Amino acid sequence: MPPNTSPKEFGFTEEIAEQTRGQYVDTGYPMSARRLRLHYEGYNISIEEPYYYILHYLRYFSGYPNIDKITDVFAAGENSAFFGASQQRLAAQQDRVSQYLATIGKMVRELFQLVRELRILDERLGYYYDSYTKSPSSESAEITLKGIWVDLVEQGAKNPASVYGMAREVQFTTLPDLFFATHPQRQEDVDTVVDSERGAFNRKVKEVLKRKLRTYLAWKEHTFDEMKNRRVFTLKFLRQHYEAIRMYIHWVKPYLKNIQRLQLDQRKVDSPDLLVAFESSMIEVEILARKKGSGNFQQCLLLTYNFRTRPEMNYNQEYNRGPLHLGRVEIDFRSYAWNDEEVEKYKRFREQEDFQLLGLIDQSVRAAMESLGDELMRYLREAGEDVPSGKKSPEKIETANRSGGHSLMKSLAMMFKGPQALAKAAAKSSGYGKKTGKPSKTQAMLTGRARIATERDVKGDIWTIYHHFKKHHDMLNW
Repeated sequence: MPPNTSPKEFGFTEEIAEQTRGQYVDTGYPMSARRLRLHYEGYNISIEEPYYYILHYLRYFSGYPNIDKITDVFAAGENSAFFGASQQRLAAQQDRVSQYLATIGKMVRELFQLVRELRILDERLGYYYDSYTKSPSSESAEITLKGIWVDLVEQGAKNPASVYGMAREVQFTTLPDLFFATHPQRQEDVDTVVDSERGAFNRKVKEVLKRKLRTYLAWKEHTFDEMKNRRVFTLKFLRQHYEAIRMYIHWVKPYLKNIQRLQLDQRKVDSPDLLVAFESSMIEVEILARKKGSGNFQQCLLLTYNFRTRPEMNYNQEYNRGPLHLGRVEIDFRSYAWNDEEVEKYKRFREQEDFQLLGLIDQSVRAAMESLGDELMRYLREAGEDVPSGKKSPEKIETANRSGGHSLMKSLAMMFKGPQALAKAAAKSSGYGKKTGKPSKTQAMLTGRARIATERDVKGDIWTIYHHFKKHHDMLNW
């Protein structure tokens, strides 16, 4: 079954082939150098054998060392035993994924709280650091800390024993002004500073002022040490939390891929070849075999298998029941002479639906990370995490990524962008599409000859495989 999108979007010429007598349609595949089709049907034999026969032939008789599986999807009748067995496996994968995703969502929410807590700690610690230094803002920082102490520790004017409460209740009207205007640095300096700077006031006022300043400085010193230790702990916990989110995302990816592959192909579900009441299934498998050709080109064989089967559930004492597929297979052989960039573009063309489920999940996580801004990255770098800063150039970031220093935002952004963006990125990294100037006539002639020679060789290979398959399976051949 052809893909949903056109190969023209990725720079290929679309293939037009005869479907029935006199009817030509777009196949949805790039134009091939040669195309052969084979139908093989037998209700008493396993049709798994043709797939492995050709796979073995490609590897050991035709010399194709690189074989990539491009597509592997299926659909089954809702009343069939194969459908029930596959849905049980799908449900088990979905349950595990739901648990992981719930955990990831909870941890992302907690990540917001940790960043907010660090932001508040940094704001409060800024007052402490300014108050202990001789900066121009040291007095305002000290006054701010005293205000926090009066509001939080002494409960403000509600407490009669507070600075404001004593000014109102017992007529110590000058106490708030003296408290906010006297700034001893240590607890040991309280008596000296008050006696030297506030000697004109009566003894009772100075006693109360000393008591309040001594209590405030004790609170200030202990809370300063506590906040520094708390910030170090929160910073380490943030890094641990961040690594745990990365670990859960790494764990959930295989399950998401399994769900994507276990889900039925809706295009085949609506096919007239698949009936609900019958024990029937449809499977599509596509592989791309490659080996070195002339020049920079590779000999590429694209094989598309379309199975229409009658699965028989085979019971085993050691394992759960599994299907034995019997029925019919249609094999399309297509030959190409592609360079590395064209091979990569075709893979992107065929893979653009594979990561839709993964993209939806990871885009939400990436959006949550990006909403935190540069603060999260700054805290992670401070905690020792190897994440790129905003000042690095793209080349340095790419070098850091190759060496293993992936940040979560970078890895998600690179892995789960749209397929066309990935194709552009791959083309950009390989130098494809750059303005290198128009090639000379000699270069164009040599490139054309290399492509023609590669196409000639791959045409011979595709005919040899096709011919030998028919001979070994007792089919009419010439």
